[in-house]
Amino acid sequence: MNLNILNKLNLLYHSIRKELNLFLSISLGIFLFVLFFQPFQLENLEFNNRLLFVAGMGVIVFIFMFLFRITLPWLIQKVPESIHEGVIPYYITGFLIFVFSVVAFAFYLKYVGSQHISYYVMFKIVVICLAPPIVLRLYDIYSELRQQNELLIKEKKLLQNKIVTYEEDNLNKTIEFVSDSKTENLSLLVTDVAFIKSADNYVEIVYKEDNDLRKKLIRNTLKNIELLVRQYSCFVRCHRTYIVNTYYIEKLNRKLNNYWLTIKGYDKQVAVSRQYLLKVRESISER
Repeated sequence: MNLNILNKLNLLYHSIRKELNLFLSISLGIFLFVLFFQPFQLENLEFNNRLLFVAGMGVIVFIFMFLFRITLPWLIQKVPESIHEGVIPYYITGFLIFVFSVVAFAFYLKYVGSQHISYYVMFKIVVICLAPPIVLRLYDIYSELRQQNELLIKEKKLLQNKIVTYEEDNLNKTIEFVSDSKTENLSLLVTDVAFIKSADNYVEIVYKEDNDLRKKLIRNTLKNIELLVRQYSCFVRCHRTYIVNTYYIEKLNRKLNNYWLTIKGYDKQVAVSRQYLLKVRESISER
């Protein structure tokens, strides 16, 4: 058998599996609605015959949904990828299902159910037959949104993995702190720098060494140091005198209108000014 035919048959099988439950649910909904709300006069039919007659209305809807949602697109489709991707626009399939269902219901009620087809009866037929295309469209919208959501989740995970990889690479990089006179320098891994504090004409670099925090004074300005560490996302300015490594932040504290940070292994408070508060909160929430 031709490979293209096999692919098309396989596509038909998967399409039926995908939508069969939906078609059955809509048909059952039509059956139950007509049976319990009795929009048509069926008193001349016995109970068993009435059940069969109402079930026939559900079958009519099922046939047209199957015909226009699966069979017709499958016959038209040339490239076996998906019979719902642009083969027949949704509004055309919905319109066809609606029109054929209305006509079939009218003939079915007149010639099988011996009903007089008045304008009021036709109105009820139209309302009932509107339900399947509306439900199908809502189902399509839901499916599209779910697929988009799944794609966004995958993209988010990929971005998060890239960010984690990027940050891990950055943490393993070395920062070289050099005095403005070029006479002193201190090379540290990004992950070892806890925070940097301004001290008049010097900066105090607090870093981790042998599981303890140590300090080193270098003659430079905090503004220059901020430019140096700006490329590393883990550093955030929290005060005019402090730049902290967010990996060392234990907690953001507040008392009245005063804010400060608790730093791992450091027994003093690191001030947070309102100017930098929002940025600090965002940095903490991302960790």
